[in-house]
Amino acid sequence: MNLELQIKRITTVNLHYLLEAPSMATYLNLSYLYLLLLVLPLSLLALLALIVRPRTVKIPIKNRHVFITGGSSGIGLALAHRAVSEGARVSILARSLDKLEEAKNYIRLSTGVDVAIFPADVRDFESLKKAVTEAGPIDVLVVNQGVFFPEELEKQELSEVNFMIDVNLIGSFNMIKAALPVMKNRKDSGPASIALMSSQAGQVGIYGYTAYSASKFGLRGLAEALQQEVIAYNIHVSLIFPPDTETPGLAEENKRRPQLTSVIAASSGVMKADEVAKKALDGIKCGAFFVPCNFEGMLLTVATAGLSPQRSFSMAFVEVVAAGLIRLVALCFQWNWYGSIEKWHAQKK
Repeated sequence: MNLELQIKRITTVNLHYLLEAPSMATYLNLSYLYLLLLVLPLSLLALLALIVRPRTVKIPIKNRHVFITGGSSGIGLALAHRAVSEGARVSILARSLDKLEEAKNYIRLSTGVDVAIFPADVRDFESLKKAVTEAGPIDVLVVNQGVFFPEELEKQELSEVNFMIDVNLIGSFNMIKAALPVMKNRKDSGPASIALMSSQAGQVGIYGYTAYSASKFGLRGLAEALQQEVIAYNIHVSLIFPPDTETPGLAEENKRRPQLTSVIAASSGVMKADEVAKKALDGIKCGAFFVPCNFEGMLLTVATAGLSPQRSFSMAFVEVVAAGLIRLVALCFQWNWYGSIEKWHAQKK
């Protein structure tokens, strides 16, 4: 009888073990999986924290000299106003002395602070050198000037193409070249900044923006190479990508903008100049190389990161992990845009 009880007990224990064994194995496998899912991202973050360059930096604005081109209206004026509000000494440069005076009066009335004004054309290198000499050492240079005439290339006058490239691209070369000697030799050893105002049309080509996109795409090559040239002088380059912005120029642009351009560009929405100025100044202060201004801009920034510098290892993590998914999203945008183009041409026939 005792023998029968022992046999039953052994059989029961073995059956119980056999039934529990798969669930224990499953539990162990899930534990290893969870551990792997935790270790891999942390390892990637640790690697990125080690390799991202240049290193993170904070660029103070208060009590420093901020020099802004295209500062008499739009984003430039909003930037000047915000920089003054944060305690900076501000100089603004533009072609029209009358508009500069209006901008100066506006800032004085709203903040009680005067800004220095310099009438000059960014296409004239000698006038820029003179303005920089008079303005004194520059800590933050915002190259903000820009002109835009939307039209299909076949219809557009070459004079307009040349004007956009001369102001948007060559003018940026002129301004930076004029300012670099005083920025490199500044007495203040703190970090300095050169910020270029590009556009979301400088991240992706848009119908009707052929010349404008070319002039803005060029700024990226300028910014990437320039960052390598000036990093030893503690100068940090930022490239800002606003969408369509409510400025005096936008109303004029809309009058001649091709219908297809409006359809495609509408996907990114319109921002106010003050909103863009805040995003831009925040990006400059943290030394970000790419400064998107809205969610669509951030997607474009990740999608087009390529070999660009990246200071933030967390943002680098997003770029690495999300690259494939965002590429898929980008292809969906292209599908929508080309569908709009096909539909528009079909309706015209």
